[in-house]
Amino acid sequence: MNSEHAHPTRRVVFQFLVPVHVEVEDGVVSAVTVIDETPVRDPTLVDGDPAYLNEAIRHADDGQAWPSWRFGY
Repeated sequence: MNSEHAHPTRRVVFQFLVPVHVEVEDGVVSAVTVIDETPVRDPTLVDGDPAYLNEAIRHADDGQAWPSWRFGY
């Protein structure tokens, strides 16, 4: 293990509202587009280290590509 990466992983999960574009055809949702350029506003801590929340929000809001999308719980 490389000692320069031997620090513990910091993890935080937060949620915030974003606009979505929903298309419905004949009563069936055919597409949902998340407008992901929306800046993080009024986040709610869900899990993890609350001390890391502000830094995590800065990273989430810095224009990097989102690593994955998951819908539903």
